[in-house]
Amino acid sequence: MRLADTCSKGCCAVCFAAMFLMAQEAPVTVFRSESRLVDVYASVFDRKGNPVDGILKERFAILDAGSVQPIVSFETESKSISCAILLDTTGSMKDALASVKNAVSMFVDELREDDSAAIFGFSTSLRTLQDFTTDRGAAKRAALRTKAGGATALFDAVVEVAKLTSARSGKKAIVLFTDGSDNASSLRTEAAISRVAKIGIPIYASAEGDAAQSHELKKQLRRITEATGGQLYEIRNTKNVSGIFEDILSELKHVYLLSYKPPQDAGGKWHDIQIRITGLEAYRVRGRTGYFPN
Repeated sequence: MRLADTCSKGCCAVCFAAMFLMAQEAPVTVFRSESRLVDVYASVFDRKGNPVDGILKERFAILDAGSVQPIVSFETESKSISCAILLDTTGSMKDALASVKNAVSMFVDELREDDSAAIFGFSTSLRTLQDFTTDRGAAKRAALRTKAGGATALFDAVVEVAKLTSARSGKKAIVLFTDGSDNASSLRTEAAISRVAKIGIPIYASAEGDAAQSHELKKQLRRITEATGGQLYEIRNTKNVSGIFEDILSELKHVYLLSYKPPQDAGGKWHDIQIRITGLEAYRVRGRTGYFPN
């Protein structure tokens, strides 16, 4: 072996040892929420309540705690979406489940070719009946296999599905159907609302039966949907389930996704979000109302 080679290897060993010691002494870098993006879903409607397409990124403005934030990512209404369908399969759903299954089947059939759907059922625990797929037949078969039975762990299920869905890239939404008050969750209402608001995926909730009659549950569901940019629907007759699912699907096909970096001094407190459209004041825009920085 040549002397030059020996020196070279020796120098490398010394350099590596020095770098190792420096790394041990250097402070550990912690990546906080400033490096993450806040996703904001925006649904835009004209004066008649019809969804509005074709709005350019430059028209949108996002205010975080009153300060305008640069939009760093923008997906138009034409982009595909991942939709998690969460079905209440508790014992009280026995009479309504047939109508819900049919509505879900029609909903899945109307999704676009690149859209993905997942089917979840919940009673005392969450069950994944079908993971996200573009296979319409698989999603419909999963919905049709649901059976009613058990108590209602509503808030636990909503939070868990939000976490699972958040791992998907691109636009996402959760469609929830329930007919009863929560009587089995480990999470309290405020904790559940806080967690889904932090994740920020729009939740569209349909309340039927006891859920539509309970003022307290409707209030809780409305807070969840408003905090995430979704909407609450009240079903007075199971014959109307299909029409409500059609309304939800219509909105999902026209939703925009805007992302921005939270302010560096975001802290851990609730941040109000406002979404504005410049030059189109006649239009109404709906989106999440705020977030808790991670």
